[in-house]
Amino acid sequence: MRYIGGKSHLLGDIEAVISENTTRRESVFCDIFSGTGSVARHFKPRYEVHSNDILHFSYVIQKATIENNRRPTFSRLAQIGIVDPIKFLEEADIAQPGQSFFFVADNYAPNEHCDRMYISKRNAVRVDFIRNTIEAWNESGLIDEIEYYYLLASLIEGVPYVSNITGTYGAYLKKWDKRALKAFEMARLDVVDNGRANHSYNTDANKLIRELEGDILYIDPPYNSRQYAPNYHLLETISRYDYPEVRGVTGIRPYDDAKSAFCVKSEVLEVFDDLIAKAKFANIVLSYSTDGLMTSEQIETVLKRHGAEQSCKRYDIPYRKYKSKITDETKTVREYLFYVRKDIPRPIVSAPPQRVTGTFKPPDKRLKYIKSPLNYIGGKYKLLPQIMPLFPRHIGAFVDLFAGGCNVGINTSAGRVICNDLNTKIIDMFNVFHHTDTDEILRRIEENIREYGLSKENERGFIDFRSHYNSTDDPIDLYTLTCYSFNYQFRFNNNLEYNNPFGRNRSRFSANMRNNLIAFLQRIKTENIIFTACDFERFDLSALGADDMVYCDPPYLIATGSYNDGNRGFKDWKEPQETALYNLLDRLHRQGVKFALSNVLAHKGVRNEILLDWCKKYAVTPLDYDYSNSSYNTQKGESAEALITNY
Repeated sequence: MRYIGGKSHLLGDIEAVISENTTRRESVFCDIFSGTGSVARHFKPRYEVHSNDILHFSYVIQKATIENNRRPTFSRLAQIGIVDPIKFLEEADIAQPGQSFFFVADNYAPNEHCDRMYISKRNAVRVDFIRNTIEAWNESGLIDEIEYYYLLASLIEGVPYVSNITGTYGAYLKKWDKRALKAFEMARLDVVDNGRANHSYNTDANKLIRELEGDILYIDPPYNSRQYAPNYHLLETISRYDYPEVRGVTGIRPYDDAKSAFCVKSEVLEVFDDLIAKAKFANIVLSYSTDGLMTSEQIETVLKRHGAEQSCKRYDIPYRKYKSKITDETKTVREYLFYVRKDIPRPIVSAPPQRVTGTFKPPDKRLKYIKSPLNYIGGKYKLLPQIMPLFPRHIGAFVDLFAGGCNVGINTSAGRVICNDLNTKIIDMFNVFHHTDTDEILRRIEENIREYGLSKENERGFIDFRSHYNSTDDPIDLYTLTCYSFNYQFRFNNNLEYNNPFGRNRSRFSANMRNNLIAFLQRIKTENIIFTACDFERFDLSALGADDMVYCDPPYLIATGSYNDGNRGFKDWKEPQETALYNLLDRLHRQGVKFALSNVLAHKGVRNEILLDWCKKYAVTPLDYDYSNSSYNTQKGESAEALITNY
C-alpha cells in the first residue's frame, strides 16, 4: 500500500539506530503512529508490539497482523462448505445490488448518479459484496474476532491495487489506469507468531501514551499540514462501512474526529512536547522530515528537555520523497531519525535481608478466590489461602512465569499481570477467552455439546468431538473437550494431538463449571491481564524493578507430571532446567525484583537436594495441602511443599 510518509524504505536505518543505542534486552516496542504497520510488522518477531493509529482502516490491519498471532482456521465456515473464504468472496456470484447495501458502487464508481472514478463498477460491486458478507458472517457467529479482522484487513489491503489514483484518495484519475481495470483480489496476509501478547489501539496518540509503558517507543507522526483522514477516506469508509454523508467532487467523509494536531503548525510543538513528556519508555526513536512543520532544533530541544541530554542524537538519511514519471533531480529531502534515552525512575532497594524459615499458618477461610476453569496438574487453587497472604501488598507488574491454569495470576492484585506458560495450547485458549465475548464463548460451548451429544455417558460423541478438535485446533473446542475428559485434564501426544480419554460417568460441563468459567472470564476481561507463551529462559525480565514481582510454579523435579514429561510435545524438566531457574531467580534478587517460588522439598521419600541447598539463602515458608501437617520430615508417600521468597 502506498502511504504518505511510509517507512518501508527506512526499516534498515531504524533498526540500525535501535541496535546502536539499546542493550538488546528490551522486550516491549510501541509504534504509536502505525499507518500501514510496516515498522510494527518488521519488529514483531523480536518484541512484544503495541501499535496504534487514529484511522480505523489502519487499526484493522494492525489487529489482523500485529495483535493477532495465528492464521485463522475458519472452522465454522468450513462446516457449511466454505473451506477457503477468500476464494469464495472473490468468486461467488453476486445478486443484483440493492441501493442501500452497495455504498462503494453507489458513491465511488461511475453510475447514473455518480461521476467519481476511484474504482471500476465491477470491482466496486465486488468490494461491497465482500464487505457485506464479512459483516453478515460476523453477526451470525460464523467467524470469530480474529477471523473478522483478518478478512476485513485482506479486503482493505486489496483495494489500492485496483484504485484509479496516483497515490492517495485525495483525487482520482480522469482516465482509467490499467491496474484499475484488473479484477479485484483480496490480500492473503502473513501472520507472524512472536509468542507475545501484542496489542493494537485506535485512538489519539497523546491520550494513549499516558496508559502505556515499555522499552522502545517509535514515533512517526504526520509532518506537514495535510491531514491523513481525507487522503485515505475511501479505505476508512470501507473499513467502517458506516454509510457516511459524503461531500464534494471527491466524496470525502466527515473527519473531525480523526484530525491530528501534528498537522497544525500552531499546535504541533505543544502536542509533541506533551507526547515526549508523558512517554514512559526508556528509548525513543523519532522519524521526521526536513520539510516538516517542526525544525530540527525544536525537536532536539524537546527531546533534551525530557530525556538524557547527552544521549540525544540525530541521523540524517537522504531519500526522494515521492517518485513520479517526472522528477526534479535537484530537489531532495532528508529524513531525520532522532534518538533519546529517558531515565524512567524506579525506586531502588537494597538486597532483602535474610529471614528465618517461616511457620505454617492456617488459611483465612473468609477469603474468596476465583478458580481456573481448567483442572491443570499442579494447580494452586487449594493453596491460594496460604500463598496469597504471603505476597507483597503493593505490586506493580506481576509475572506468573509458569502460569498453567492461571489460578495464582488471576487472583493477584497488581498494576499489570502477565500470565506466561510454555504450553501454547493453554495460552491460545486464554487469549481467545480474553478477546471473545462471554456470551459467544458460552454459545459455542453449548453448540458443541448439542452437535456431538456430549454427556457423561456418550463416549462415541466424545471420540468424534476429539477427532474434530484435532483437525481444527480451535481453543473453545479444546475447552469443551476438557469438560468431558478423564479428570477434566489437558493432555497431548508428541504430535500435539489431544489424547486424554473419556471421563465416563464423571466429567461434564456442569452448572458449577459454567459459573467458574464466567467468573474467570469476567476477571480477565476487567483486569489488566495478558497471556504469553514463552520458555522461561527466553522470557525477558530485565525491565522489572523493585515494585514488581515474579512468581514461579515450575514442574517439580522430583514429582514430574504428564504435561511436562517430555513425551507430550512439550519440553521436559530435568536438572539443567532446575538449575537454570535458580540462576534466574538469583539474578532477579540482585536486580532488586521480588520473587516467590512454589516447589516441593521432598516427595514420596525423595528429597530435592538441589533445591534444599539453594533455598538456604532465602525465606522458606512451609505449605500444607491438607492444612494439617507442616513438617519437612515427611514420611514415605507425603510431600513437603513450600513457598520460597527473597523478601
